[in-house]
Amino acid sequence: MSLPEEKHISLDEYYRIREDSDQLMEYIDGVIFMTPSPSTMHQRISGRLHAQLFQLLDGSDCEVFHAPFDVELKNEQMDGTKIVIPDLSVICDKTGFHENKYVGIPSLIIEIISPSNQSHDLVFKLNLYMQYGVKEYWIVNPLLNTIQVYVLDENNKFKLHDVAKDKGSIKSTIIKQFNVDIEKLFS
Repeated sequence: MSLPEEKHISLDEYYRIREDSDQLMEYIDGVIFMTPSPSTMHQRISGRLHAQLFQLLDGSDCEVFHAPFDVELKNEQMDGTKIVIPDLSVICDKTGFHENKYVGIPSLIIEIISPSNQSHDLVFKLNLYMQYGVKEYWIVNPLLNTIQVYVLDENNKFKLHDVAKDKGSIKSTIIKQFNVDIEKLFS
């Protein structure tokens, strides 16, 4: 959800606005997008996925970060400034870490849908992450008890790799041991 008039502001203005607010905000080429406060179910799902990824990645070259953590998407072929706050980010290239953010492209991003941000995560962020070269994008939808996994193909386009609803499990292509039990996740 963006500011009503989609007024374009500078990056400095964005940081000043954020400093004076408790609201989570993303910044896409001069436009601020407000992110909704997570529901109880959203927090449960995020916590379960984070715990599982944290255990799996402990001692490896990759790390998992949960919101709120700024990711400034950076790719030599793309212009503009895009600062997003994914629900979960798996980062394997550690050269982009700064004190308060990561600049670069996470290997895996997981977004958990809220009723007020469905189109933002399902359409806008899917396209944004694809353009920047995120290798794997998970959309977790607690409204429908589904997980969709998109994987970047050889043409740098997201291809739907797998979908699970209500039961069964779903696996990552990036982190081979990351296997999510759908029933346990949504219980």
